[in-house]
Amino acid sequence: MGMFINTNVAAIGAQRNLSVTGAKMGKALERLSSGLRINRAADDAAGLSISEGMRSQIRGLRQGSRNAQDGVSMIQTAEGALTETHALLQRMRELTVQAANSTLGASDRTAIGSEIQTLKSEIDNIATRTKFNGQSLLTGALSTTQTGGTAAVGAVLTTGASAVISEVDVSNAKASATYTLSRVGAATSGTAVRLTNNLDSVAIDVTADATIGADGTMTLSFQGAGHNVKLTLNGAAAKTAANVYDDLNTLTITTGGSGSANFRVGADVGQDIAVTFSDNRTTALGTTTVASLVTDDQNVSTVAKANALLTSIDQGIATVSANRAKLGAAQNQVEAAINSLGVAVENMSASESRIRDADVAEVSTELVTRQIMQQAGVAVLSQANTSSQSVLSLLQG
Repeated sequence: MGMFINTNVAAIGAQRNLSVTGAKMGKALERLSSGLRINRAADDAAGLSISEGMRSQIRGLRQGSRNAQDGVSMIQTAEGALTETHALLQRMRELTVQAANSTLGASDRTAIGSEIQTLKSEIDNIATRTKFNGQSLLTGALSTTQTGGTAAVGAVLTTGASAVISEVDVSNAKASATYTLSRVGAATSGTAVRLTNNLDSVAIDVTADATIGADGTMTLSFQGAGHNVKLTLNGAAAKTAANVYDDLNTLTITTGGSGSANFRVGADVGQDIAVTFSDNRTTALGTTTVASLVTDDQNVSTVAKANALLTSIDQGIATVSANRAKLGAAQNQVEAAINSLGVAVENMSASESRIRDADVAEVSTELVTRQIMQQAGVAVLSQANTSSQSVLSLLQG
């Protein structure tokens, strides 16, 4: 084996290996100090891409959970206010029952009527001042209402004048939409009614009974993709479905309002829970509304007035009960979403951690190994640097 002075190959090799060991020890120290296995894309390009996608989902889900918790607070604000509305309606009913008794004089009825008027005013006040972050919850501002169209309550159907539209329910439809009704089938034997809209390509077909029922009513419920519209028709029992379909052909319904409140409870588009906050003012309670029957302190001045008001209050109590039930069901739905989001965040975080975070035990072991190798490398390099000095013994001989 030759011995070279100008080029110390052994020292170069020892230095190269020592440099590699130093770089690996540096990475180990970096991972321990940061707690991350991937500190830059070069550490694991594919792992970085996957983990960043997971991080987006995790942060989105966490924000969705916070959104859902805010939604629960919003629902509880509305439902809590309706608790007092219920109490006021119950007191109004109690007073109305009292006023229906013939033992009372005119001044007594006026006194009762005055209290009823005050209670009615407070119901409206509660609805007006119940807000969440500036948004009115009980005035119908967050619900969909019918603002126009030819399919209106009271509209008489042309074929058989005894048939009328008695209800158009768009409370669960989309706001700012134009719905069009059309006949599916021949003009003389329509087989269904189709509901289309100007917002998307969704078309919903409904086939009703052959005739309006013996009770004089027919209900057409269109449901799909958030376009939930219900029409109730009243008329003679002999009116055939085909004629009804002809009557509804080309009728329209336009909606307004800001629509339901949408709580984004997920990390992506469309992962929402829609909640409708209905109008709970006295102008919306009762077929013949409480507001129209309580205009002054003479609202129960006669037994007949008291009876009419009692019927309206009963309908109002039923409406508020239904609205509270909807809010309660929505709260349960949102709370279930919060629970599922927590599970999703937990498991996705565990997956992201396995990709991104450093295994401290593994990295610590690697660090000790690199430290030993570094010490050995330094010793070997020292030997390699001194080994060439043995050539001097040849010259001295």
